[in-house]
Amino acid sequence: MADTSLVADVFEAQRDRLRAIAYRVLGSHADAEDAVQEAWLRLARQDAATIGNLAGWLTTVVGRISLDVLRARQTHPEAAYDDRLPELVVTVDDGAAPEDDVALADSVGLALLVVLDSLKPGERLAFVLHDLFAVPFDEIGRILGKSTDATKMLASRARRKVQATGQPAAARREQREVVQAFLAATRHGDFEGLLRVLDPEVKLTVGTADGVVVVLGATKVAAGARLSATAAARGCDVLVNGLPGVVSWREDGAPLSVIAFTVVEGRITGITIVTDPARLAAMDLPAPE
Repeated sequence: MADTSLVADVFEAQRDRLRAIAYRVLGSHADAEDAVQEAWLRLARQDAATIGNLAGWLTTVVGRISLDVLRARQTHPEAAYDDRLPELVVTVDDGAAPEDDVALADSVGLALLVVLDSLKPGERLAFVLHDLFAVPFDEIGRILGKSTDATKMLASRARRKVQATGQPAAARREQREVVQAFLAATRHGDFEGLLRVLDPEVKLTVGTADGVVVVLGATKVAAGARLSATAAARGCDVLVNGLPGVVSWREDGAPLSVIAFTVVEGRITGITIVTDPARLAAMDLPAPE
């Protein structure tokens, strides 16, 4: 058996990296902490002397735990999560390039989390581990139970989706047009119009005063009553974590909602709506028009 204190020292040296991996994969600080703690418990039950590369072993374990959490979320999409909404940075969409806006520059990491949330579990894990943490494809493949080539394809597909949300002026205009088509279809109750702009596997995340609710699938999202009171309300165009969005107000000037859209290849793959008055009050929102 390897020296217990030495194993603990190695684990502590890896803790920040493991937490960073889990957070990028899961998008939740609480879930990331749980994943790292579970990795420690599994390590405590393992004969460390049989582990050739402890850092690699811990990465694999955290990856598998995180993958299980992502898959469980898909199985129970209506479940509420205490920490599923990332911080949202809202700025007026005046057509300026994101790099010209300090607030947007500060939100780049948050925008990536929103985009990653629209990926499938395997795509997200492959992209995060390889592109963000340089884990070899063969190791990722073992976590996913796939061949190296299949894992490369997953990461490539995820990379294209992430890159498709890039913010050149033309891309931003195209994304805004898709969002406007969605809002128009919502206001007119055009179900077919909604389906035309929603990705079949679109993910809707709603932050209410009672918690966070997740809905998956174009049909459910298009039919969701949660959108009617918020998306159809009058508001102004904004950028939310660098993504196209809308902020709406009540008649008395109180904020009603903030909505962010992830648009990939002409379709909406993710919608984040915040209606929780406490969250809205904590945001630095533009003044009502």
